[in-house]
Amino acid sequence: MTPRSTEETRLRVIEATIDLLAREGRDAVTTRAVAAEAGLQPPAIYRLFGDKDGLLDAVAEHGFTTFLRSKHVDPDPPDPIEDLRAGWDLAVEFGLANPALFTIMYVAPARTESAAFKAGMEILMGRLRRLAARGLLRVDETLAAQVIHATARGAVLTWLSLPENGRDPALLTTLRESMVSAITNERPAVQEPGPAGAARALRAALPDQKVLSEGEKVLLKEWLDRIATENE
Repeated sequence: MTPRSTEETRLRVIEATIDLLAREGRDAVTTRAVAAEAGLQPPAIYRLFGDKDGLLDAVAEHGFTTFLRSKHVDPDPPDPIEDLRAGWDLAVEFGLANPALFTIMYVAPARTESAAFKAGMEILMGRLRRLAARGLLRVDETLAAQVIHATARGAVLTWLSLPENGRDPALLTTLRESMVSAITNERPAVQEPGPAGAARALRAALPDQKVLSEGEKVLLKEWLDRIATENE
């Protein structure tokens, strides 16, 4: 089997697994069922993916890659808070459209080593750095990312757990706005008393500074980290 035909077969198996997940749920995903869905013999699954866990890892990576392609990245959005809202909405919409795949991607075991997951995280951290640089971030960037992930995953899983006649779109809006309120300021923090907001804004701008050496940047970041989190 040539490398190209191997990759095509892998993709066929991954897509067959996703179809099976969507129709019948995770418990239906066995190597025998997936092989039948893909028109292969069960040993082929082991040759291509090692075992069922390897197959699910490949499915999750495919999901992260698909989601990553749907993301729009504006390096200088006119309104970074609206940009944050749009990113959150996109994540939730993807989860609601692909519930079984979303579960494989984001529910334990965590697949944070995925290259596509890391690329998506870099997009998110870019959004947060832009907020911080404008003095609009209320909390540390790492905590902000955790809050965004927790609220988006919680929104998807809660919505899917509800009967269809009990699904109120206001739930999603409320969770999103709670996230925005928790991690951002309505006014730039650098206009308010206290050094924490100014420290976060300066810390976010550090990578673009050319007047400091790398060692000086590391030292300054350490100081700014302490100032930015002194009241958290």
